[in-house]
Amino acid sequence: MPDSPKTADDVKAIVAEREIRFIRFWFTDVLGQLKSFSINVDELDDAFEAGMGFDGSSITGFNAIEESDMIAMPDASTFAVLPWRPEEQGVGRMFCDIVTPERTPYEGDPRHVLRRALERAQSMGFDVFNVGPELEYFLFKDSRSTEVLDEGGYFDLTTLDAGSDVRRETVLALEQLGIHVEYTHHEVGPSQHEIDMRYADAMKMADDCMTYRITVKEYAMKYGWHATFMPKPLYGENGSGMHTHMSLFKDGRNAFFDENDPYFLSDVGKAFIAGQLKHAREISSIFAQWVNSYKRLVPGFEAPVNLAYSQRNRSAACRIPMYSPSPKAKRIEFRCPDPSANPYLAFSAMLQAGLDGILNKIEPPDPVDQDIYELGPEESKNLRIVPGSLEDVLDALEEDHAFLTEGGVFGEDVIDTWIEYKRTKEVDQIRLRPHPWEFMLYYDL
Repeated sequence: MPDSPKTADDVKAIVAEREIRFIRFWFTDVLGQLKSFSINVDELDDAFEAGMGFDGSSITGFNAIEESDMIAMPDASTFAVLPWRPEEQGVGRMFCDIVTPERTPYEGDPRHVLRRALERAQSMGFDVFNVGPELEYFLFKDSRSTEVLDEGGYFDLTTLDAGSDVRRETVLALEQLGIHVEYTHHEVGPSQHEIDMRYADAMKMADDCMTYRITVKEYAMKYGWHATFMPKPLYGENGSGMHTHMSLFKDGRNAFFDENDPYFLSDVGKAFIAGQLKHAREISSIFAQWVNSYKRLVPGFEAPVNLAYSQRNRSAACRIPMYSPSPKAKRIEFRCPDPSANPYLAFSAMLQAGLDGILNKIEPPDPVDQDIYELGPEESKNLRIVPGSLEDVLDALEEDHAFLTEGGVFGEDVIDTWIEYKRTKEVDQIRLRPHPWEFMLYYDL
């Protein structure tokens, strides 16, 4: 079983017992890119007491150079030994909270944003926000191409699945890192995989998502392969999603469960869904944050493009899983997010949208359990769909984001920085550059 430290003293005891030599401090930039620096184990006492300073102006989305001093405060409860580093003079890691020199939380720290969202949920009477994301990814033969390793399909267990051994090693490593894995399998696309972590409270799960992504990449690299969480790397094949299961608990009971409802879904659960569907356009810019994300969110390929909810229909944005009759298992599954999202901001945005639905008692549309693609024009005309581009969802976010700033969760500076960065560094950069396919179409004209 993995060590489960709670305090700085617990960490120091494990470090001494395991003869750990280096400690990596992990945090994320606004986009969800994992950042890290290492300290010598002899610096651990000082780090727990005062944190470790760094230049925040070099981190995407953090402060400008004139306000660049930042401090990383390690969270002892996240300590783990990295299994892909040598055992002798090994390496541990801890996630960090980012604070200013005045020792106040830095509002641009994604971990702080999620903590504020969870505090707001608690102020509304909800004790726990459980999250269970399903991160899909592709394995390619190297980092310079999209050459697949197999032609396997969903749940295939044959020699077609060349990644089964690396999946096994990845799962064992995740377990050493304190992450409970429920199951793994080959996904629909060629060389596409999924390892499902057991649900946890949102903060732990956001940390686990960051750990999951780097672990998958490390073990792929061990085989000489390349793992990518890019939403749509292959034309004509399914993209990679991060279907996210969510539930709120109040006084130890699942607030989404109602035994008298046909879906066993409470009014709170329905209002939560209604809030997410109402604000799906705005929060899409956070949980599907790349231009490439909208090449996945297109009709077909099991893509959840319809802003509706359903028990069975996987083309609906929200699904009500019916796997278990247990009250504790009642949850909603939001299917639009993709695995390259910043999990701290994505979980925060989805929670804020749901809480807005609860607070304002928003009524969801009627459920759509028939095949949406089989609906006639009259039946489907009122269905809203996910916007078709990152530019569209950024426009929607700029127009309406008050629900995100409620409770001081997302600061206006965070929203403004997000929109500006995405437009200037991504949307415009891609829009203004000729695409290779354009040369195929037009070069000889």
